[in-house]
Amino acid sequence: MAKGWASWGAWLYRRGENFIALMIGVMFIAFLLQVVFRYVLNWPTGWSNELTVVLWIWVVLFGAAFVVREEEEIRFDLIYGAVGPRARRFMTLASAAALIGLYGSSFPAVFDYVTFMKVEHTAYLKIRFDWLFSIYIVFVLAVIARYLWLGFHALKGDAPDEFDPTKASSGV
Repeated sequence: MAKGWASWGAWLYRRGENFIALMIGVMFIAFLLQVVFRYVLNWPTGWSNELTVVLWIWVVLFGAAFVVREEEEIRFDLIYGAVGPRARRFMTLASAAALIGLYGSSFPAVFDYVTFMKVEHTAYLKIRFDWLFSIYIVFVLAVIARYLWLGFHALKGDAPDEFDPTKASSGV
């Protein structure tokens, strides 16, 4: 059964990467169109800039929520990498508790603000701001879930893996 969940998770992970690649591709096409419209046709457009900004917000938050793995996150780990498994476990538990507390306590205000923003639209594409910023709600829930999972494993006694610089990747 665990292998079935792992293959399903791997499939979802690849679809997340595909979604990010699609958004970056659309951003690039919008950028090229903006250059052509502005410098070739002498017809400046605002929609392409707005689309690029909206997609950038989604790429960053969606990627941080679903694509970037824990070991790929950028962090200051000079001390973390120098300590033993027990101290890494404690540091993981402390950071998980802090992040769950911070994101959890901010969530009601974030939710209220995002749902309130249904009254505003973007200037060119007329995208409702609650739709645009809904990715932040998804991001907050994903971060809380991730650190609940990490905190549970730290409490259970599983020490996080020691950082191996030979296996570092770009995070994307």
